[in-house]
Amino acid sequence: MMCSYTVTSDVMVYGMSFFYRLKYRIKEAYLLWLFPIFLIISCVFINIPSIDKCNDKDVLGHLFVVDEKANKKVMETMSEIDMLYAKYALLMDADNGRVLYEKDGYTKVPMASTTKIMTLLIALENGNPDDVVTVSDYAASMPDVQLNIKANEQYRLIDLLYSLMLESHNDSAVAIAEHIGGSVEGFAALMNNKAKELGAYNTHFVTPNGLDDENHYTTAYDLALIASYAIRNLQFCNIVATPSYQFHEQSTGRTFSLNNKDRFLTSYPGAIGIKTGFTGNAGYCFVGAINRDDKRLVSVVLASGWPPHKTYKWKDTAKLMDYGVINYSRKNVLASGDRLGEVIVSDSIEGGTVGAYTDEDVALLLNDNESVHYDIMLPDVLKAPVNVGDTIGNVVIYIDGMQYKIVPLYAKEKKTLITYGYVLGKVVKEYFHAD
Repeated sequence: MMCSYTVTSDVMVYGMSFFYRLKYRIKEAYLLWLFPIFLIISCVFINIPSIDKCNDKDVLGHLFVVDEKANKKVMETMSEIDMLYAKYALLMDADNGRVLYEKDGYTKVPMASTTKIMTLLIALENGNPDDVVTVSDYAASMPDVQLNIKANEQYRLIDLLYSLMLESHNDSAVAIAEHIGGSVEGFAALMNNKAKELGAYNTHFVTPNGLDDENHYTTAYDLALIASYAIRNLQFCNIVATPSYQFHEQSTGRTFSLNNKDRFLTSYPGAIGIKTGFTGNAGYCFVGAINRDDKRLVSVVLASGWPPHKTYKWKDTAKLMDYGVINYSRKNVLASGDRLGEVIVSDSIEGGTVGAYTDEDVALLLNDNESVHYDIMLPDVLKAPVNVGDTIGNVVIYIDGMQYKIVPLYAKEKKTLITYGYVLGKVVKEYFHAD
């Protein structure tokens, strides 16, 4: 009872004290009006943005990372590269898909056995290397180039993948396709879906080996996109860079020995493959890749001569790679975590601004003739609430005045929405000095 009485007494004393103070404060009639007037004025001022707000819709920032003067060596290598034998050619920065050079690179043409780049990709992503593949009559009937597998023979999938890439065997390609896709048509559907996923919209596959078909085509650009993706796969790179390989058929023990036909692999510093090709319609073709001097480049040459000019594709590829190696160097444009501006936030409890940051690294291969700048696009004012990581703007990157990429900007700090209840509480606390 004593404990209960004490609490009740304290409450009564506090209540009497509160009403006594309240009576004293409103004793004068004009004080009755001060409270609502003060409340209204407080709410109005809270909703007026800071007078330091930005007047422009966009904040413009510029970063020039290259010299504007033309470099003599660029012109010299441009002269060389313009003398390619190939009818269709392209050089790509494999790290970001940026085209560094192209010659009719967007024309749909046949691509012969460079098709097998996609065949290997689909097999690696959808098959088990230790699977046993049984050869069909149809697979065994494929024309040269052949491994000369026989119907009903059995091979490990991984062994057929080396046969596919090192010596470009057409029968191995069909055996792989039937095992992975259930049929050549089913496998082609997987190939076409993957092409669209990678942005190769002007490519269509009919066969896994690249034999001529009017509905089987690509572009130099699409093929470079596919190859740039492929070389991110370590197992893919290991297979295409293997100098020689031996294996046997599983039931009879018949043995095979393969040698890599990619001459580029041993003739160009930093080369990592990838695939040759030839048909009567496609001519000599080659997709190459290098990793050298902090550059990963992919080149494509299609219709690079017909017999007897078998070596043109190597010469064309070397010219393309030389052009990229000599004339381009990597420049950092944006770094993850860079704070690229401030935005005023209205209607927030904390007040002030939030920082705008990027979470993406952007580095580009640029030559001495190219200039880069970026525009920071942010609003004048943001309205609370704002959470950390909210998208609040973007950075537009330009190369030689042409838009290259848009990178999002995110809020660095949190801002809480101010409410009527919060304002009322603050006013009561300040006006009545209540705890």
